[in-house]
Amino acid sequence: MLFRSWERAPTTTDATGAGSGVVAGARPGADGGGQRWPDVARVTDHVGVAHLLVTRHALVREVLTDPIRYRPDNALDAVTPMPVAALRTLAAHRFRLPPTLANNSGVSHPEIRALVAEALHPTRVAAQRDWLAALVRRRVAALDATLDTGVPVDLHAGLAADLPLLVLARLVELPDAPVAAVKDFARAALELFWAPLDADRQQTLATEVGRFHLVLREFAATGGGLAGRLRAAGHPPDVVVGALFFLLVAGQETTSQFLTLLLHRLTGEPAVLAGLRDGSVAVADVVEEGLRLEPPIVTWRRVAAVDTTLGGTAVPAGTSIVLWLARAGRDPAIVPAPDEFRPGQPGSRRHLAFGAGPHRCVGDQLARMEAATVVAETAELLAGVRVARAPWCPDNLTFRMPDTFLVHR
Repeated sequence: MLFRSWERAPTTTDATGAGSGVVAGARPGADGGGQRWPDVARVTDHVGVAHLLVTRHALVREVLTDPIRYRPDNALDAVTPMPVAALRTLAAHRFRLPPTLANNSGVSHPEIRALVAEALHPTRVAAQRDWLAALVRRRVAALDATLDTGVPVDLHAGLAADLPLLVLARLVELPDAPVAAVKDFARAALELFWAPLDADRQQTLATEVGRFHLVLREFAATGGGLAGRLRAAGHPPDVVVGALFFLLVAGQETTSQFLTLLLHRLTGEPAVLAGLRDGSVAVADVVEEGLRLEPPIVTWRRVAAVDTTLGGTAVPAGTSIVLWLARAGRDPAIVPAPDEFRPGQPGSRRHLAFGAGPHRCVGDQLARMEAATVVAETAELLAGVRVARAPWCPDNLTFRMPDTFLVHR
């Protein structure tokens, strides 16, 4: 899913980067409608800003792995420019997002990233598996009992929504805030920075994000775990807050989105569920195919640092580049059956759901562990349900943000 206004508007670009309006040499579609897209397309967003949309796997990877020509400086920029009133609200709460992780092209990035990676080390992640499996098992049993009474259950709210946050809190010693408050904050941040919005909605979201930002600022000054290690390394308070801010978005909200999207996809894949139950289909292969076909992060942004070319298209310095990660996973150049859910098919693991290059997601093993645990523990339940209400995702440039996912026996 892209901005809905882009989904039916493919154009090619000529050698100067100008849109031709003709989809010559475009690649097969992967949006379920057979639509064809060029490797690089010129698109205009809801406020009239032009972007280059990159769709081909090789070109998306080229951009992500070249921090010299393509910088991450715009990764966290609001796609809807904020009015003065919203900016004042954020300023009143001392809200700032200095370069820390996703938007950091400076010399501080490797050290900050290393500290976060240490907190999310695969050994520490693996140590959470048994605890998480037991929690998921209890929740599945409760959902199963409710289904037995004939009442539908919400697999998003009842199972997936808060699991990644609970695990993350154990790994990095997050502030002791109510789960609901953290989830509301994270979704508000995803909407404020990546959704098309009117001024009233921006003001509401700025107030919500600003208030929780103060909580993070207080914790950054005194908290242990990752916050303490960042302070000990000499990073200023704004950097510590920025790292925590990003973790609360990328470190848990995206994974809960993926869990819901994957569970929904699996309800429509009876052969895969049967294979999970009899052991002929590997859980890890299901997770990778899910990441390829149902990634929670649809796009990511870069800005051209110099005049360059990409796939034969001229890219002037300063150009906003939108990398269509979800489409790159369905590129026929990397998998033989790009639109089919075939766990273990060649190329399935070449998806870019976690990005690539120096900014590749440091929580990839955490997300994989959480998804594998949930898939293993829910296969039996999913095989016996029907979808009563599929998840709905609001318009958003980058995140899918599914809501309620109701199933019944």
